[in-house]
Amino acid sequence: MKKLAVLLIVFAIGFGNQVKADEGMWIPLLINKNIVKMQKLGLKLSTEDIYSVNNSSLKDAIVIFGRGCTGEIISPEGLILTNHHCGYGSIQKVSSPEHNYLDDGFWATSKEEEIPIEGLSVKFLVSMQDVTKETLNGVEEDMSKEDKSATKKDNIKGLIEQATNDTHYSAIVEPMFAGNEYYLFVYETFTDIRLVGTPPESIGKFGADTDNWMWPRHTGDFSMFRVYTGEDGKPAEYSAENMPLKPKHYLPISVSGVKEGDFSMILGNPGRTQRYLSSFGVNLAVNQSNMTIVKIREEKLRIMKEGMDADEAVRLQYASKYAGTANYWKYFIGQTKGLKKLKVKENKEAEEAAFTEWLNNNSHAREKYGNALVYIEEAYDVLEQYNLANWYFREAVYRGSEILKYANSFKNLSALFAEKETPEADIEKEISNLDENISAHFKNYNVDIDRNMFASMILMYHQNVPLDQQPVYLLEMDKKFKGDYGAYADYVFDKSIFDNPNEVKEFLSKPKHKILEKDPAFVAAKTFFESYKDLKAKTKDTYSKLAEGEKLYIAGLREMNPDVNYYPDANFTMRLTYGTVEGYHPSDAVYFNYFTTMDGIIQKEDPGNWEFTVPEKLKQLYNEEDFGAYGDDGVMKVCFLTNHDITGGNSGSPVINGKGELIGLAFDGNWEAMSGDIAFENKIQRTINVDIRYVLFVIDKFAGAKNIIDELTLVKTIPVIKDYAQPDEAELMKGAVVD
Repeated sequence: MKKLAVLLIVFAIGFGNQVKADEGMWIPLLINKNIVKMQKLGLKLSTEDIYSVNNSSLKDAIVIFGRGCTGEIISPEGLILTNHHCGYGSIQKVSSPEHNYLDDGFWATSKEEEIPIEGLSVKFLVSMQDVTKETLNGVEEDMSKEDKSATKKDNIKGLIEQATNDTHYSAIVEPMFAGNEYYLFVYETFTDIRLVGTPPESIGKFGADTDNWMWPRHTGDFSMFRVYTGEDGKPAEYSAENMPLKPKHYLPISVSGVKEGDFSMILGNPGRTQRYLSSFGVNLAVNQSNMTIVKIREEKLRIMKEGMDADEAVRLQYASKYAGTANYWKYFIGQTKGLKKLKVKENKEAEEAAFTEWLNNNSHAREKYGNALVYIEEAYDVLEQYNLANWYFREAVYRGSEILKYANSFKNLSALFAEKETPEADIEKEISNLDENISAHFKNYNVDIDRNMFASMILMYHQNVPLDQQPVYLLEMDKKFKGDYGAYADYVFDKSIFDNPNEVKEFLSKPKHKILEKDPAFVAAKTFFESYKDLKAKTKDTYSKLAEGEKLYIAGLREMNPDVNYYPDANFTMRLTYGTVEGYHPSDAVYFNYFTTMDGIIQKEDPGNWEFTVPEKLKQLYNEEDFGAYGDDGVMKVCFLTNHDITGGNSGSPVINGKGELIGLAFDGNWEAMSGDIAFENKIQRTINVDIRYVLFVIDKFAGAKNIIDELTLVKTIPVIKDYAQPDEAELMKGAVVD
């Protein structure tokens, strides 16, 4: 067990005035605007400690993990901590019936045992910069939309080239406040990432779908990976000779625990919010979009579960797909309830009425922003007409049966064949790319599930999308098979090559354009994708009008309220949110405490339900109260709540105390506040975090992975009341008791 560094802190008796937590996902570059509030809440760091380009800072320990999560570096050897559900796909990828790391967990006892994850990458933020002026250089009001767009595009291209020239970095310019501002983000990407440790699902996914988005939670939602580099410390493709990353900064870990009212902050990469969404947008979400997504996903989950329950190997294949589908199925149910309960549409209407009144009393503002709400309302009138076709394509076709999306991946090959003078080398390159993807696609593919998925999804599409917006081809198939979509699915799967890896490989060995063009899965995919392309063309101008309306509206709001510190919507760039550890009242006469313990795990145990099974060793440790250095007066705390403002993409984000130490790992939001992506509600919106002490307990006492513990920097703070009869602080430091 690594020694704990012990810090002795003398606390004054009594508390200052309560400071309300701050809503917002703040750009770290501009956190100086919030620093006074943060320090009143308990922050001990400076803005430079949080974000700095020239010196090591907290931002250097934060990574974009994979394509949709956050992770943090927690050791001087590039060890990454993130959520179990963020690492789930990678863990599943390297699992097999013989080595089922989802069921059994995995712990490397040495770096040689760490497992490379093909295709996994992490990104470090090198720098961010406000480039609004540079992006809009040369953009004039009297320009056409096309010329404005082209000018901005050229400016952005130049900014990216300038930022990445002669480096191995990548960069992106992201619009903020609906295009009123622009920021440049420069990244360093590493691709040699290896699995170090993961608890079994019975810990990392305890409660599964039943507990998802719910409090109280008892989930050890974490997994661990490591970043490797070339000998020069720069990114490199996998090689046995690569070395663990030497990070610019890593997070020390506090084992002191948290108490209600403690300051905490989260640095991460929230995916997408719509805090400036209009009442018209909320109305469409509540009355059509959300219920459509829920309806389609509910059917997809039923079909997958039916196949998974019948075969353990299939369950392993589809575990990640099922989890991903279920997550936002439940989310949209909760969001709809939250939007209605909190009267978000009505609140938005009140905000818009205040905006309109301001315009009516301000001729200058009316001239600038008078069309904002007009454009938005007109746009939604049109979008509503095509909304069902949009969502049924996205959920039932694009994310529906895999045979369609896979067949569509051959469209480039078809286009190359169709061109009369295509160089043979181009065709061979495309064939090679498709050939390389065969094993990856079919590794987690079950033809029976996909056949059932096709029949059900296409039937739902036909039943719910307006007939005049459906492809003529589908109407012909409906007539041909007399509305029997099971028979239609049998026809497609019996005649297509795209449900069988051997047939695909055979085709690519001797590809013929006629075979591809006559394949029923390819024909169906081509038809649906072209239909969606046509839909996008019909709504292109409408979306442009909506974007212009939203840009004007947000600019107007900021001018109307010049003293308000507005924050931009999340867009999967680094943000900071801060607040306190805090419970909440979900409803009348009900209070939820801010933490849970292992008592809840035992109380929830149900050996007959895989979601609530408890490993025997975990029960033994509980019964013996063998919590090591991680217990709290004989209690093992598992999760805790904070009032942070987060969303998807924040999964895996570090929860950090006022001294920059890791105290937990964010993994979920609470059910009562699922409207949070659109409207933050301070009284009930909470972030659910796994306590870092439970993470350490699982690694140390449950898994026995002491090699991992030895790699960490663990810090314990002992609160001491100032007593002048005691020795001074220096003497106390000398006599500190080491746990």
